[in-house]
Amino acid sequence: MSHTPSRPVAYGCLALSMSLVGSYVALTKPLAIVFPVFLLAWLRFGIGGLAMLRWLKKPSNEQPMSWQTKKLVFLESFLGNFLFTICMISGVRMTSAVSAGVIMASIPAVIALMSWIFLKERIGPRIWAAVACGAIGIGLLSLAKPAHTAGDGHETVWLGNLLVFAAVLCEASYAVIGKKLTAVLSPKRISSVINLWGFVLMTPLAFSMAIGFDFATVAPGMWLLLVFYGLAASVWTVWLWMTGLKSVPAAQAGVFTVMLPVSAALVGVVALGETLTGVQMAAFAVSLAGILLATAPV
Repeated sequence: MSHTPSRPVAYGCLALSMSLVGSYVALTKPLAIVFPVFLLAWLRFGIGGLAMLRWLKKPSNEQPMSWQTKKLVFLESFLGNFLFTICMISGVRMTSAVSAGVIMASIPAVIALMSWIFLKERIGPRIWAAVACGAIGIGLLSLAKPAHTAGDGHETVWLGNLLVFAAVLCEASYAVIGKKLTAVLSPKRISSVINLWGFVLMTPLAFSMAIGFDFATVAPGMWLLLVFYGLAASVWTVWLWMTGLKSVPAAQAGVFTVMLPVSAALVGVVALGETLTGVQMAAFAVSLAGILLATAPV
């Protein structure tokens, strides 16, 4: 098994992981305009797989994976890699990075709900209030009409927001399942194996697109952005998150997902030239209030 980091190092890993996730959530918007969704996801897993070839080898001190562990690894990849990538790329393509950031501010509350449903953890009034704040924030988004979206109309933006929320559900599942996996597998092995499953699952959907796609038309800057996306999404963020989870309980780790919507919104405004409308700012404020309710000490 790998070294267990100290609490401060683990906190840093969790915060940096979610900051990178928020960054690439925003930066997939220009990538999704150039590449078809399934092809973009397939290239992401391919780049990550090449970078992690050495991590696939089973360490000599690792016990053989049980059937239960294998099921958890598959679910971690199917929900946290495969479905999350499809929903996130498709959603950001139809809405704004700022709106995606606001919706993803509900992740801590969704993690709490899933802990209550699947792990039978007791949820207090503050968490229920946080869930209500997340719902209000997302509801406010339905009133916003961002100026910089790829959709053709308000209905397309609404669908994009819904897909981003589906990605939130996948991310919350990823956080809950990941804690169990870190007890039996190293962060490097988890990162490489779930990425391999993601590549396998995406191949049937992307192969025909790859054959008919004109790669020569892609600008050099987009290729550099694609490499960053592949390494950040498949390698860096997963390894950092799993490393942090080795020392931090899953519920406490959920606090650090606040970095995801903040970084996504900042990248959308600074790098993509998006603007925060009054309604979006109100939605963001309500969502962040929910995060404070869910994570503040008793």
